[in-house]
Amino acid sequence: MDSFWVQSAIGAIKAIAFVYDIITLPVYLVLQKPWKRRQDSRRVKAKPINQKMLVDESKYAPDDIEAKIIKNDEHELTYRTTDPPRDVHVKMLQENIDTLEKVFNYVAKTHSSKRCLGTRQILSEEDEVQPNGRVFKKYNMGDYKWRTFTEAERQAANFGRGLRELGQKPRENIVIFAETRAEWMVAAHGCFKQAMPIVTVYATLGDEGVAHCISETEVTTVITSHDLLPKFKTLLALCPNVNTIIYMEDQLHKTETTGFKEGVKVLPFNQVVKIGQDSKFESVPPKGDDIAIIMYTSGSTGTPKGVLLSHKNCIATMKGFVDMVPIYPDDVLIGFLPLAHVFELVAESVCLMTGVSIGYSTPLTLIDTSSKIRRGCKGDASVLMPTCMTSVPLILDRISKGINDKVNSGSAFRKALFKFLYQYKVKWIQRGYKTPLIDKLVFKKVAKLMGGKVRIIMSGGAPLSADTHEQIKTCLCVDLIQGYGLTETTSGATVMHERDMTYGRTGGPLTVCDIRLVNWEEGNYRITNKPYPQGEVLIGGDCVSQGYYKLPGKTNEDFFEEDGKRWFKTGDIGEVQTDGVLKIIDRKKDLVKLQAGEYVSLGKVESELKTCGIVENICVYGDPTKQFTVALVVPNQKHLEDLAERHGLQNNTYEELCSSPVIEKAILKEIADHSRKCKLQKFEVPAAITLCKEVWSPDMGLVTAAFKLKRKEIQDRYQHDINRMYAS
Repeated sequence: MDSFWVQSAIGAIKAIAFVYDIITLPVYLVLQKPWKRRQDSRRVKAKPINQKMLVDESKYAPDDIEAKIIKNDEHELTYRTTDPPRDVHVKMLQENIDTLEKVFNYVAKTHSSKRCLGTRQILSEEDEVQPNGRVFKKYNMGDYKWRTFTEAERQAANFGRGLRELGQKPRENIVIFAETRAEWMVAAHGCFKQAMPIVTVYATLGDEGVAHCISETEVTTVITSHDLLPKFKTLLALCPNVNTIIYMEDQLHKTETTGFKEGVKVLPFNQVVKIGQDSKFESVPPKGDDIAIIMYTSGSTGTPKGVLLSHKNCIATMKGFVDMVPIYPDDVLIGFLPLAHVFELVAESVCLMTGVSIGYSTPLTLIDTSSKIRRGCKGDASVLMPTCMTSVPLILDRISKGINDKVNSGSAFRKALFKFLYQYKVKWIQRGYKTPLIDKLVFKKVAKLMGGKVRIIMSGGAPLSADTHEQIKTCLCVDLIQGYGLTETTSGATVMHERDMTYGRTGGPLTVCDIRLVNWEEGNYRITNKPYPQGEVLIGGDCVSQGYYKLPGKTNEDFFEEDGKRWFKTGDIGEVQTDGVLKIIDRKKDLVKLQAGEYVSLGKVESELKTCGIVENICVYGDPTKQFTVALVVPNQKHLEDLAERHGLQNNTYEELCSSPVIEKAILKEIADHSRKCKLQKFEVPAAITLCKEVWSPDMGLVTAAFKLKRKEIQDRYQHDINRMYAS
């Protein structure tokens, strides 16, 4: 009976919507001009280059040129954007801005009194009793306190001079090992003003990884934070060269500076700024080819590698980003991703260049329901009300699952209503329209999660599933722009056009680089494949790194020069579709050939299965001597408890549920059902699973600081379970 009434009510709403559409369609047609959006979406973003353009004719005889062109036509295909440089790119060329130091000098003059870097004030830390009786420490928070562009630039200059007074010399490496905050950016630009290359280290990297980065780069000075400083009581024994540690102070707590190795100076950040105020040292402007950053990768395939990024590399990607992403003077960015990640660092540098204010946050204080926000106090997003944000698929997947959980916890009518409104909006968006009424009544309430004013989210760092892409864009009423790039290309390669109405693609090439597909015969990826050319993705241009720090062999293996342009072999497999847009479809290292000859892309399967509600994390494993894959699954605790209740196991602990054959079988069925929805092939779907009792974290060494899987370490840890799954 309930089902009948729900269907009747939804039927009536559909009839009203149909009448509404007929009445309002002519108005929306005139006001919204949907044909323009459709044209922009379908517009060709890149074209194959006439191969002769790639050849420096002065270096080859005519016959050699023809041979080179024929080789390119058979084995490789190079694409270049059809877009011209936009205003900011042109301005950077006119002003000869070719280093990050020149960026800050320029914006300090151009946007002098405008707010630049913002920090949320923490008024107090209070005990808060939870419904279960436990007591947690929570923050009572105030407003954002801002540095203007002039103040930020002056503080950076003083910090750089202060480093010189402490004995740090130009072109000597210096480590920044700290969480994302305003002082991180000020410290970095202080170093740039003295031509000091910064070595960036993830704040979540384990002690062994941190010690490796510090020792390999031979630094004597480390910039860290109040929270991370205690690590150096043990780390200093592994880093004998370090003699100075500078820490960014905490707003509430006094920093303990005793108990460190004798002879090591431990100073607060503001003291270094004060020392610099009275310094006579002049700035030492770097050159474009000077190294700006030695950025350590997260180390998904072994020890983290230091990638050498010059000022020219950073400026190139910035030029590419400003050509692709619409930015306005009154925009506000909320910064919370690690600045040790090249994507966030370049995105924030673009904001500085364009006069956009950056307000800093943390995952613990981001939204009203974040774990450190006191009841009745607003999260950072609600106070800042940003218009732009950067994100990674891991966070977007969690937001997507949160929306689904909220919908599924409602009544049958609410679920059916949400499903109808969601499908209604998707249908009209695909036709090039906006849905202002439904957005105002329904979806804007979801958007208030991030302050209610976000208009654009830029996603990078890993592939974003098409389902999550569509849901976030629809429910948060934003343009969700996916990009593709690597640390080795300074995050530059491709970026989606903001009016692209498709999902799961990474956009056309930036204006500063070319994209090349090269045949990979082993995986049957060729540029002659139909309907689209496929192959390994190579990136060539000014954004491509000089190579790996102290790894000449690996540098020669992954990088090469061709006719004056530097290229990087990504190891990713892509296809370029008819409009010149790249789609990443595989990764060479993730491809497994099963016994029957089918190829399984482990990363692609994991990306799809992570959108399943029960899956918190997953690692798919394929044995080439077997006919099926298996998976190690970290279950989502809330979904696991709901599943346990349905099977009468609600009194069991999390660990007991993970060991239960009943729960394992139920989750395997959920994964199989979800796989069908994602249109995975039968041989791609795991035939057996093991539920892992631990949540994988960087501290365990099973995922990187960027939460990418460390396959070898996971396999070694769970080899017994893998053997059991294949034996069963």
